[in-house]
Amino acid sequence: MTKIVLVGAGSLQFGAGMLGDIFQSAHLTEAEIILNDINEDAAKRTEAMALAYMAENDLRQSVRVEGDLSRALRGADFVVISIEVGDRFALWDMDWKIPQQYGIPQVYGENGGPGGLFHSLRIIPPILEICGKVMEHAPDATIFNYSNPMSRITTTVHRAYPGIKFIGMCHEIASLERNLPPLLGQPRENIHYRAGGLNHFSVMTECTYVDSGKDAYPDVIARAEAHFGNQPGYSEILTESRRTGTAVDTEGWMEIDLSHISEVRPWSDRWLFKLILDRFGALPITYDSHFGEYIQWAHDCSDHRGILDFYTYYRTYLGNVTPKIGANLHERVVPIIDGLITGNAYEEAAVNIPNAGFIKDLPDWIAVEVPAKVGADGVHGIAVDVPAGIRGLLCNQIGVHNLTAEAVLQGKKDLVIQALLVDPVVTLSRGIPDLVEHMIAEQAPWLDYLV
Repeated sequence: MTKIVLVGAGSLQFGAGMLGDIFQSAHLTEAEIILNDINEDAAKRTEAMALAYMAENDLRQSVRVEGDLSRALRGADFVVISIEVGDRFALWDMDWKIPQQYGIPQVYGENGGPGGLFHSLRIIPPILEICGKVMEHAPDATIFNYSNPMSRITTTVHRAYPGIKFIGMCHEIASLERNLPPLLGQPRENIHYRAGGLNHFSVMTECTYVDSGKDAYPDVIARAEAHFGNQPGYSEILTESRRTGTAVDTEGWMEIDLSHISEVRPWSDRWLFKLILDRFGALPITYDSHFGEYIQWAHDCSDHRGILDFYTYYRTYLGNVTPKIGANLHERVVPIIDGLITGNAYEEAAVNIPNAGFIKDLPDWIAVEVPAKVGADGVHGIAVDVPAGIRGLLCNQIGVHNLTAEAVLQGKKDLVIQALLVDPVVTLSRGIPDLVEHMIAEQAPWLDYLV
């Protein structure tokens, strides 16, 4: 029997999505699923939803809540983490807007730039605590993490616990799954692609037609204007949602139908995306809001309306929707679990793991997002040929990730200041110590450990 522990299962969005994926697996029909959350009442809501669905569909898995994480982890084969601390959006607003008030032109505030740093400083300590308990009670378990900022979390966890089986997962790679078939006019099975970089800062590195072996990347570039230049973005999705009173789930691995949206701004959500494609010859796998967080000149060429509308839509959607367990694959953890259990080897499109030579010019310790071979012997990254110009942008993040990890592990405020001063998005020095003091005061108690 396979034991899976879901940490953060009080979130209905995370819980419903993961349970639905597990219930679809032919290899997890008798799995023991443990729901853990610091809010035990929330976890019990997820449990009630799961038990009702299992009864309706005559499923044999067992699902129960265990509020004590140490007890929950004993004998676990797999652990899946998706947590946040405090009021997610109130803190996100601070991460984004307060650094802007101090003169830092960050386009977003989640994973890169100063916002990504303060987010990391809050979220990494509890994840380290979870990982410490895994190492104590289930040292052979494989841990999957969905919390952001993905690359800084993964880098720090592996530094704190060498040898831990900790893998970061993100569904942004699904954009290639959705866009390449209609762009190239080919069925999905006739397209092979790979991508690499840092999480939310990744580009497609190769694309071929399976039947002929021909390089498809030139066709992607040639057809990008007609496809992406006319594709609805979050401004259009938000406008349509307000007009109709209905919402579209845009998170996860599933297909997204936007055919009902007819009026589109050119390259909506993708102004920076277009510049990267034109100047670097590389296709980003995500929107301006994510990619632009890492680049010092992104502020003057990103679709700011699209970024703001994405945040508004995402926040409104999560506040209004009631997640349900469904039959569509929502994320990619369960296929990896299936591959590890059965030994049926396959290539997974994107995992976040320590570099170990997969991307040139980056140190081995930094967490990169690369494809991987999955099988009975584990999850093993695949080297990708990231273009030199993109590698140059990625290398700007080496010091940022190193100092973020050390600031968390040492609890030193001075290292937080240094992490900001080496960040390419930070283009000034006056006021940075005051910014750090301001954020520590505003985000108590989560940043109180910094001295």
